[in-house]
Amino acid sequence: MRAFQFLGKRWSGVILGTLASGPLGFAELGRRVEGISDSVLAERLSELQASGLIVRDVHVGPPVSVTYTLSSAGTALMPAMHELTLWATNNLPRET
Repeated sequence: MRAFQFLGKRWSGVILGTLASGPLGFAELGRRVEGISDSVLAERLSELQASGLIVRDVHVGPPVSVTYTLSSAGTALMPAMHELTLWATNNLPRET
């Protein structure tokens, strides 16, 4: 149940799924996760980092840049998320 309490938060799964393709900066992540506000994105990233599912890397510049990537725990979660996606595709009504 802990997994669903955490992953059930809006945008958490989408952010993790988006990071599965590789490291992204904040702005690029915001562009790829359509509809998320910067404040919610920042909040979710902090929660995902605190939970150990993503890693925040600061690259000294100039300019200074920050990227987010899946941790080993986040990467280990991807097969389960893939299976949930397949189940939803096969069993839930299509969105209209």
